[in-house]
Amino acid sequence: MNETESPQQGDAPAIPRRSRRRAFAEQELRLISSLVLLIGLGLFFALPFVLSIGSVVFLPVVTALVLTVILSPLADKLNGWGLPNALASFAALIIFFAILVLALATILQPAIALFDDVPAMAQQVMARFGEVREQFAWVASLNKQLATFMNTDSTREVVLAAPSLLEQVAFATPSVVLEVVLTLLMAYFMIEARVRLRQRLLFGRASFGTSIKAARVIREVQDRVAAYILTVGWINAVVGVIVALGAWALDIDAPIMWGGLAALLNFLPYVGPIVMIALLGLFGIGTSDTILLGLVPALAYLALHTVEANLVTPSILGARFTMNPVMILIALSYFTWIWGVFGALLSVPILLMLTALFDHIGRPNLVGFIFGEPLFTANLFDEEDTAEQGAE
Repeated sequence: MNETESPQQGDAPAIPRRSRRRAFAEQELRLISSLVLLIGLGLFFALPFVLSIGSVVFLPVVTALVLTVILSPLADKLNGWGLPNALASFAALIIFFAILVLALATILQPAIALFDDVPAMAQQVMARFGEVREQFAWVASLNKQLATFMNTDSTREVVLAAPSLLEQVAFATPSVVLEVVLTLLMAYFMIEARVRLRQRLLFGRASFGTSIKAARVIREVQDRVAAYILTVGWINAVVGVIVALGAWALDIDAPIMWGGLAALLNFLPYVGPIVMIALLGLFGIGTSDTILLGLVPALAYLALHTVEANLVTPSILGARFTMNPVMILIALSYFTWIWGVFGALLSVPILLMLTALFDHIGRPNLVGFIFGEPLFTANLFDEEDTAEQGAE
């Protein structure tokens, strides 16, 4: 039978069978892609509720997975120096935990010492803003006249009794300690089992090409996340040293604390520097004689962050680690909504892992799919036609 059917008199020209099969396959593929997108959107919006409700279970697992990806290169290096796998995994985890404890100690210890000065600083800030409010007293008078004209009834404020900060810390400490212990244990066993996992992924596949692709995905995710965290860690450490030296030069109390706080908050893109500027502004206004002098530390940090974020970090990280700012903010808000501060800290590593994974399996063309293009940039039908032409 011929590839095309011969048209009869009075009938329209027949469509080739190959074209009909391809059109049907394209419609079927588009339908499957639409279902995949709907399922993906459903998971995207339903996942936060599941992860937030089960945070006691899921947060340690995700944190341990991120720590495994970050610390596996260090464990491989220690293993290459002759340490056994179990000891190398334990040493990598201990090194990370020691760095974390040291960083928290540089912040918490001076912060506790400054805790007694918080009421005095709060009064100083209120006094400074009171001076500004007196200069704009006409605005308050105008507001009062408008309220009188509109016959606004006075409202009552209802104050609900809430647990004190010490009570909240006392109630939260046992669960936090338990989650930290579970996270460290899971991270250790995951790091220790990395060699067996690689062997299973490489040699347990039926196809050699699949094994190579799995090895490349694992290596790319591990190298990208670990290199990013290490590079950004060094940059943030330098930023912390500069902030500490600047605080010491400006005669600000506890300069080491401010340096450590700047280094840690700089791991949170966009949000961390904004919080740091607000803290420096409030602390400066609360300890200075005038508002302008109080804003000097915040303005100095803003200038430092502008140079670091726009010149230093992009030139060091390069295009390989460049991520869309919109995607960073979406990931930051998404995981902060789920797990709070811990989710914000994990958002960028998780985004890096997903980005490296999609670079290998292909990124979906969401905008083009709306206008009729394939969901993925690789057109399977073009590859099929190329293969058929090559066979011919």
